[in-house]
Amino acid sequence: MPIFHNSTFPTFLLTGVPGREWAHAWISIPFCCLYLTALSGNTLILFVVLTEPSLHEPMYYFLSMLSTTDIGLCISTLVTVLAIFWLNAREISFNACLSQMFFIHLFTFMESSVLLAMAFDRFLAISNPLRYATILTHARITQIGLAVITRGTVILTPLVLLLKHLSFCRSHVLHHSYCFHPDVMKLSCSDTKINSAFGLTAIISTAGVDSIFILLSYVLIIHSVLNIASVEERKKHLHFAPLAPAFSTCISHILAMAIFYIPLISLSFVHRFGKHSPPYVPTLIANIYLLIPPVMNPIIYSVKTKQIQKAVLKVVCSKGTRI
Repeated sequence: MPIFHNSTFPTFLLTGVPGREWAHAWISIPFCCLYLTALSGNTLILFVVLTEPSLHEPMYYFLSMLSTTDIGLCISTLVTVLAIFWLNAREISFNACLSQMFFIHLFTFMESSVLLAMAFDRFLAISNPLRYATILTHARITQIGLAVITRGTVILTPLVLLLKHLSFCRSHVLHHSYCFHPDVMKLSCSDTKINSAFGLTAIISTAGVDSIFILLSYVLIIHSVLNIASVEERKKHLHFAPLAPAFSTCISHILAMAIFYIPLISLSFVHRFGKHSPPYVPTLIANIYLLIPPVMNPIIYSVKTKQIQKAVLKVVCSKGTRI
C-alpha cells in the first residue's frame, strides 16, 4: 500500500452519492436548484439590506452578515460538488483540499458567531431599548464583524497546519463531495489524537459555546418580559416601536439556529461515533448541513420579517416596473 508523506502532498478522491453514481446527472438537478435558490436568495437579502435606508439598523446588518456567510459556504463547495455530478471530476490536490476545508469551516464558525451576535442584538433591544442605538453603533457592529472573522481564522489556522504534518497511507477516497476535517484526518496513518482533540475543541469552543450563550440570551429575554408587572404593561412593552421588529424576528432567529446547529452537531457525531452507519447517512447529513441553512434562511426571514418582506417586494416591483 503506497504511503503519501506530507512532503509529497497526496491527491484525494471526492465522492458523490455512494452507490448512485449512475444517477449523478439526475441528482445534480435538485442540487443546482438548491444552489441557485441559496445564492439568489441570500444575494437579494444582502442587496435589500444595503440599499434600503429603513433597514440600516443593527439587526439587519447582522442579517446581512448571515447572508454573506451563507453565500461563502455555497461558493466554497459549488465547484467540487457540481464537477463530480456533471464531469465525474473527483480528484483534488492536497493543498486545494486544505484550502476548501479551511473556508468551509471558516464560514461555518462565522455563521455560528453571527447567530450569537443576533441573539445578543435581540436581548439588548428587548432588555434595554432606550440605549440600544447608542450601544450598537456602526463602529461597534464593524468591530463585531471583524471579531467574527478573526475568531474563525485563529481557531482554524492551527487545525489546518496540523494536517500538513500527517502522513497518508490508507485509501485516499474521501466520503463527501468536499473536504471536511474529520474525513481528511481519517485517511492518515499517523497518530491523529492531537488533531482529533483539537478538532473537537474547535467545535465545542465555537458552536458549543455559542449555542449555550444563545440559549442564555433567550432565557434573559423571557426573564425581562416576565419582570414587567402587569399584562397591560407587557402588551405595551411588546408593541413598543423599537421592540416590535426584534420580537418579530425572534422566531426567525430560532428557526435559523435549529437548521444550522442540528445538522452540524449530527454530522460531527456521525464522523466520530457512527463508524457502523450506512455510507449514505453521512452523505445525506453533510448535504443537509451544507445547503439547507443557506436555502432556508432567506425564505424564513422573508416570510417572518415584515420589514424584509416589504423591502423585497419593493425591489421586485421596481424591477417589474422598469421591464
